[in-house]
Amino acid sequence: MSSSSFKPNPLSLSVPDPALDRWLRDSGYLDLLDSSAPAPAAATAAATPTNPASVSASSGAAADVLAFARTLASLLTLNPFAALSTADLAKPTPSWSLAFVGAPGAASYSWPPTPTQARLRVQENVRRYARNYTALSILIFACCLYRMPMALLGMLASLAVWEAVLYCRDRWGLATRAPGVGQALLHCAQIATAILLYVCNMQFALVYAIGLSYAVMMLHASLRKLTPSRLSDPVNKNRRAQPRRS
Repeated sequence: MSSSSFKPNPLSLSVPDPALDRWLRDSGYLDLLDSSAPAPAAATAAATPTNPASVSASSGAAADVLAFARTLASLLTLNPFAALSTADLAKPTPSWSLAFVGAPGAASYSWPPTPTQARLRVQENVRRYARNYTALSILIFACCLYRMPMALLGMLASLAVWEAVLYCRDRWGLATRAPGVGQALLHCAQIATAILLYVCNMQFALVYAIGLSYAVMMLHASLRKLTPSRLSDPVNKNRRAQPRRS
C-alpha cells in the first residue's frame, strides 16, 4: 500500500520551532527555552557517531574551551540595551533576595552552554532587573567616588558653582534684566565645571564606574537562569487570584 493512500489527519498537527519559541516568549515561559537549549557536547555527540578509540580527554577539553570562547564572544558583541524600553524602567523593582539573587548554587546560576542561550538570558534579565542594575550602578559609582576623594571634591565643587550661578541669576534677575549677562554667566559656569572635573580626574571615576557596572551586569545576566516571568510578576499573580465575574 502506497503512502498516498493514507489520508491526512487534521488532529496530528505540528508546531514549527519558531512559532513555539514566539509563543513561549509571549506567554512568559522563557525558562523552558533556557532549559531546552542543548549543550554543545551533547549536540556534537548526537551528530557524530561515538568512537572510543578516537575520543580523548584533550579533544573534549578543546571542545569545551571552544564553546566557552564562542559564548564569551557572543556576549562581548551583544548590545544588552537593545530591547530595553521605558516601560521596563517604570516597573516595580524586583525583590533583591528572591528574584534578583535567587537560590544559591546551580538552581539559579549556570554558565550558558550556547551563544543563543547566553543572548536570551542577557536580553531577558536586563529587561527584568533593569531597576536593580541601575541601583547597583549608582552604588558602584558612589564607591568609586569614595575611593577617589579628588573626584568627589571636584563633583561637589562643580555643584557649588552651579548653585552659585542659579542664586546670582535669581538674585539679580539676569534672566529678564540682562539676558546676555545671564548667558555669559552660564557659559562661564560650564567652562569652570569642565576644568574642575578634568583636574579632579572625574573622567577616570566615570570610566571605572561604567566599566565595572557593565561587567557586573553582564556577569549576572548571563549566569542567572530564567524563571517564568508570569509566575514571578506580582501583578499577574493578583490578576489570576481575582475570581472572574459572571
